[in-house]
Amino acid sequence: MLGPVILAASRSDKMRRFVSSAPGTKQVVDRFIAGETVDDVLPVVQDAAAKGLEVTLDVVGEDITTREQAAAARDAYLELIDRLRDLGLGTRAEMSVKLSMFGQALEGGHELALANVRPVVEAAAAIGTTVTLDAEDHTTLDSMFAIHEELRKDFPGTGCVIQSYLFRTEDDARRLAASGSRVRLVKGAYKEPASVAFQDKAEIDKAYVRVLKILMEGEGYPMIGTHDPRIISIAQELARRAGRKLDEYEFQMLYGIRSDEHLRLAAEGHRMRVYTAYGTDWYGYFMRRLAEKPANLLFFVRSMITKN
Repeated sequence: MLGPVILAASRSDKMRRFVSSAPGTKQVVDRFIAGETVDDVLPVVQDAAAKGLEVTLDVVGEDITTREQAAAARDAYLELIDRLRDLGLGTRAEMSVKLSMFGQALEGGHELALANVRPVVEAAAAIGTTVTLDAEDHTTLDSMFAIHEELRKDFPGTGCVIQSYLFRTEDDARRLAASGSRVRLVKGAYKEPASVAFQDKAEIDKAYVRVLKILMEGEGYPMIGTHDPRIISIAQELARRAGRKLDEYEFQMLYGIRSDEHLRLAAEGHRMRVYTAYGTDWYGYFMRRLAEKPANLLFFVRSMITKN
């Protein structure tokens, strides 16, 4: 019941100020955010690589209001790619980007976002890695998929994300699975109306399995974004039935959540990628992590009480 309330709060400037100033916030944010700067996150990438893990890096930030902010987001990713190249980490890390951060919601936003993200995709390809376009709320998806299709003309490894809670996703999965693209499947973490999305957790889980089956039986490369033990087991069985080898799909989980499971899956020979966010504009990302799981919210509340 609290999930929709927290998601609504993720768009509130008043709540942003309150949460940012709460005494226990930093302790909880540090659990989900790998740091504020490139210098903070690079040791995390090196540590993950040493443990047999891969990462996808997200420079957090959303809801920008100017073209200058969009250009700054582009430049932040270009700096990250340069640093990964210098350390020889290109093959261990990919990038995840939200097109809203590249100006998608501004006037002329579709063209602006494409123009800003293209040099990031080009730079990533130059160091042997790629970029995945994160899914945001349903109103942005047609633009995201069109940009994904355009980028794949020159950079076919460009990935995208689909969300099982949306009614449209099974159709999207069928189209993408046939194209040979890289597709990350998640449940979804935005507040969506009942007219476009399942509201019941059980229905979302069922939809996730249906979509995952489509991806596993298709020609693309499925990226399974989940922490759910039951869905992990189902994914392994679907991969077996589809005749997929261990390097023909991967699991993805969030930094700071079920870290032991990251290592277990990697030890079994699975490709395991950790979604690792960093940066100063952490609020929207942080609130969605609280909304996804009551235990995260409980951890936050306890931290605030302990600090008071």
